[in-house]
Amino acid sequence: MKHEEDGHRRELFEQALKGKHIPVLTLDNKWYQLLNGEAREGVARLEGELNALLKQQGKLNNEVKEIKRLKKRLMGEIVSMMGDDEQSDDSENAQKTEQNKRLVEECNEKLENCQDELLELPREIERVNFQLMLATMDWCYDIMAVNTESIQQTEEWISEIRVELKKRLVRKQEMERHNHAIYSYMHDVFGAEVVDIFDMHHDLDGQDM
Repeated sequence: MKHEEDGHRRELFEQALKGKHIPVLTLDNKWYQLLNGEAREGVARLEGELNALLKQQGKLNNEVKEIKRLKKRLMGEIVSMMGDDEQSDDSENAQKTEQNKRLVEECNEKLENCQDELLELPREIERVNFQLMLATMDWCYDIMAVNTESIQQTEEWISEIRVELKKRLVRKQEMERHNHAIYSYMHDVFGAEVVDIFDMHHDLDGQDM
C-alpha cells in the first residue's frame, strides 16, 4: 500500500515540475541549507552525479577556450609564413606550414568532439537535476509530515498544560486564601506574640522536611 502511495506521490511531483525552471540544486545555497546531514545521505548519489556533470561541463568549456587559443596562434603563424617573401628556407617554411595545418585540423576535430559533448551535457544535467529535485521533494514531504504530527502533539500537550496550569493557579489561590484565614483567626485568638511563635515553628517544620 505504501509503495502505491509513494508512486502516486511521485507522479504528482513530476506533473508539478513539468515546464518549471529548476535551478541547478547543487549550486544553490538554499538547497544546502534546507537539507540536513541525514537528508543529504539520501540524495548523495544524485548529488555526486550532478556535480560530476557540472565539473565535466566546466572542464570542456576550458578545453574549448584553450583549443581556440591554440588554433588562433597556429593560423596566425600560417598566415605569417605565407606572407613572408624573405623566408630563407622555403622547405623549412613549407614543413612548418604543413605541421601547423595538421595541428589546426586536430584542433578542429577536438573542438567538434568537445562541442558535441557540450551539446549533450545540458540535457543530462537537466535530467539528473530533475531527479534530484524529485528526491528533495520526497524528503521535504516526509519531514513535513513528521513535523506536522509533532506539532499537533506539542499543541495538544500545551493545551493540557494550560488546563493543568489553570487548575493549579486556582488551587494556589484557594490555599493562599485559606492560609490568610488561618493567620487572621490565630491572630484574633492568640494575639501577635503567639502567632510569631507559630510562624517560627512552621518555618522549622518546613526546613526539617
